[in-house]
Amino acid sequence: MGTAVAYDNTRVTDVSVDIGVSEELVKLHTPLVKRIAHHLLGRLPGNVSADDMIQAGMLGLLDAARRYDASQGASFETYATLRIRGAMIDELRRNDWAPKSVHRKARSLSAAVQAVENRTGRDARDEEVIAEMGVSPSEYYKILRDSCNSRIFNLDDLGNEQDPLNTIAGNGANPLDEVENDRFRHRLAEAIASLPERERMVLSMYYDKELNLREIGGVLGVSESRISQILSRSYARLRARLSDA
Repeated sequence: MGTAVAYDNTRVTDVSVDIGVSEELVKLHTPLVKRIAHHLLGRLPGNVSADDMIQAGMLGLLDAARRYDASQGASFETYATLRIRGAMIDELRRNDWAPKSVHRKARSLSAAVQAVENRTGRDARDEEVIAEMGVSPSEYYKILRDSCNSRIFNLDDLGNEQDPLNTIAGNGANPLDEVENDRFRHRLAEAIASLPERERMVLSMYYDKELNLREIGGVLGVSESRISQILSRSYARLRARLSDA
């Protein structure tokens, strides 16, 4: 066994590496770690450390180098990208910077949206949600902003998530789990399709095209804070509509 060392000015400590792992493979893909880290940082609050993201990503890269099996058909870069990104997101979730009150208010927001939409049978408007929550407009928009800034998730995080790494690694999910995942994904697709057009567009640019809030604002001709509000509102609406999924 050996210990990982610094590559390309990126230090990784206390990581045991199997002798069979190719250090050249790790060295070659270290720039990939930095690209993924900086791409994620463009979608995160400024207090998230680039060094922490790169450190976590390097651990993901080393894990990918240990586990990679070329016979499964995926290229190493594809496999490593999933592991690196997953390790960074896990690190962010472990070190959640948001107070519990932010998550509690986000859940209250979703509950208010659900109550209004159940009562009216249509998309909830901002003023209706404000009245339902019993808060001021400024507090409502602060909740939207804080909710967006604190959230690190894929759309699958709204329900039962099937790890795409399992498929590549050949560790198939339980058939019953697959049925549940398929059912949830169908519900999620329906819920997204039911969103107002502007919210669908923002979700698509944020998750499918992986644009950050500033870039989306540039496309739509609105401020970054406005995109933050739209994204948080769409998330609250999806949570409300998937509450029984």
